[in-house]
Amino acid sequence: MRVHYLKHVPFEGLGAIDTWLNKKELKASVTNLFRNESPPPIDEIDWLIVMGGPMSANDEAKYSWISSEKKLIGQALDRQIPILGICLGCQLIASVLGSKVYKNSESEIGWFPIEPVQSIRNQLPGSLLPSKTEVFHWHGETFDLPNKTVHLARSQACENQAFLYGDRVLGLQFHLETTLEALKALIYGCADELQGGKYIQKPNQMLANLDRFEQINKVLENILNYLSTKVS
Repeated sequence: MRVHYLKHVPFEGLGAIDTWLNKKELKASVTNLFRNESPPPIDEIDWLIVMGGPMSANDEAKYSWISSEKKLIGQALDRQIPILGICLGCQLIASVLGSKVYKNSESEIGWFPIEPVQSIRNQLPGSLLPSKTEVFHWHGETFDLPNKTVHLARSQACENQAFLYGDRVLGLQFHLETTLEALKALIYGCADELQGGKYIQKPNQMLANLDRFEQINKVLENILNYLSTKVS
């Protein structure tokens, strides 16, 4: 299984996804887009993971690699390759599917609950999301739900928190992959975004209650197990 991930900044890596890969004795190749690396041909990818980052999916003029990244995502969609998009990755998939990405009414940074959309609670992968769970968020933008996708989850601050396209393309606005080390790196790398707001927690709040990392990483493990069954 050839897993490949797209990395937008040095401080947002795979986190707990790497732990899952190690358990499965898998290795993931990476394109460091912030170094202007070019991704491999789509023929060399069985599963694409698109990570988060502080830039916007609309920033093609500022980051030349976003256009080529969207092209790769489009190729993966055309070939029905499983895709997991996280935060910016989720927004990029939405953009490639023709939806608008724009600033959310509130930035959402910290631990806040999401709840699955009731209509999909008894369907996979909706059933992979607990009835209500606190997850980690770090985003200021949102997106319109793409056509032909299933709305999976919402939060008080953001209606479109997760969607499924087909049965193997999953977009998550939130971060189930976050570990304690990953969160510390994110707080350091994006400290300028912690300017206060209704849904912006302070670093000490985000770093409290370490059991939360284990809980979200377990949800992530179930999702990764599901997506891995879709790899041809």
